[in-house]
Order: sequence, then C-alpha cells, then structure tokens
Amino acid sequence: MLCVGLDPELARVPQHLHEEPQPLYAFNRALIDATAPYACAFKPQFAHYAGQDRLDELAATIRYLREAYPTKVIILDAKRGDIGNTARMYAKEAFEIYGADAVTVNPYMGGDTLAPFTDYTDRGTIVLCRTSNTGSGEIQALRTKETNEAIYETVARLAAGPWNARRNLALVVGATYPKELARVRELAPDLPLLVPGVGAQGGDLDAVLAAGRTEDGYGLLINSSRGIIYAGTGEGFAKAAAEAAKTLAVAMRKR
Repeated sequence: MLCVGLDPELARVPQHLHEEPQPLYAFNRALIDATAPYACAFKPQFAHYAGQDRLDELAATIRYLREAYPTKVIILDAKRGDIGNTARMYAKEAFEIYGADAVTVNPYMGGDTLAPFTDYTDRGTIVLCRTSNTGSGEIQALRTKETNEAIYETVARLAAGPWNARRNLALVVGATYPKELARVRELAPDLPLLVPGVGAQGGDLDAVLAAGRTEDGYGLLINSSRGIIYAGTGEGFAKAAAEAAKTLAVAMRKR
C-alpha cells in the first residue's frame, strides 16, 4: 500500500546529479529504481516541476515509470478544479499529455467539475476530502446547516454516492487526522483512500491502518514523500530511500 511521492527540489538534489542535463529526472529515476520493490504507486507533485520550470523532467519521469514499471500506479498530484472546458483541458493534460493513471482534484466547485475527469473511465480521480495540513479544518471541518455534517463528511458521502457513477473515484484523507479518517471510511466503506502525512508530517502509521483499511485489509495508498526521497544525502541517497521505503512497507505488512 506504499505510495512514494516524487517532490524534488533542485537545492536538495545531491550535488553530483547537478551535472546531469535533467537533474530532477536523474534523481527521480534513481529513487524509482530503489523503491519500486516496496511501492505500488508513485506520486509526482506537479508544482515541484512547474515551479522550477522543469515540466520536461516531469514528463520524462512519468515516461520512465510507464516503460520500466508498467504495473505501478502513477498519480499526478495536481489538485485541479475548474468548470466546463477548463476542467476538460486539465483532464486532458493529466491523462493524455502526461499519461497519469490518476489525478488529484479539488471538489469545492461542485460535482459537475469532476465529470470531465471521471469521463475517463479507465483512469482514477482522487478528490480532496480531509487534507493533512494544519489549516485544513478552517473550511473542511465547518458544519453545514442543512445536514449538520462537516464539509469533509459531505465530500465523502457524495464521492461514495452520486459523484461516483463511473466507479473511479478515490479520496485524499490526511494521516494527521485519524479520527476523521475513520469517519471517512465509515461514509465511504469501499473507496480507495490516498493518505499523505506519514513521515515528515508526523502521521502515525498504526492509527492510519486501524482507521482506514477496508474489510479485506487494504483500501489505502499511504504516501510518504520527504521521509523517503530525502532519507539520505550525497551518493548514497537512493540506498537510504530504499531502506526507508522498505521499513515502511514491512511495517504495513506486520500490522
């Protein structure tokens, strides 16, 4: 159930890779090779490439994953969300231009903005629900007058019901909120959950597994980014990443 987040920052890429024509791609490729035995999915974060003017290296990373590890799930973490034609273009970008298997989206403009993504019936759309950041409760925990449920609960209920007519939705729920994770699992008993926040953000693995697994013992994509990709420095960075990924994967299996 391990998902490795590929969120590289050039300043943190080992110095010897700066000599490469595509240093982020070189960094990612080594990390992918090292951690693939322990991961079922990889999640490149769009802004870490766009914000460094290195979208070509994002495309190269996804191509490499597709060619070298075709059974691994590729999640483009882009958090898209817009109306009509714009949403269709975002969906085309994720699924046709970059070739991702799934993309993260923001649902706060309503269910109709998800349709251009879910129309790709062979791809996944992963909806932000209760995110791992400390300020998420400012909006997501607000309660509605109509149903007296928190907004994140409304999102979970809709995603498990009317939004999911094509059966290709999942939810993002942070490891830092295990109580809310358990509530989401109650509302959406069968949906896959992408769970960031284990590792650098301090989420507890045992609490996540207890709260979020489905009846068959799975149902989770537990993401670790910085805790794996920056586990080591210098020329031994990939070996350190492999050890961090292995430790997390083994811990999941034991529980």
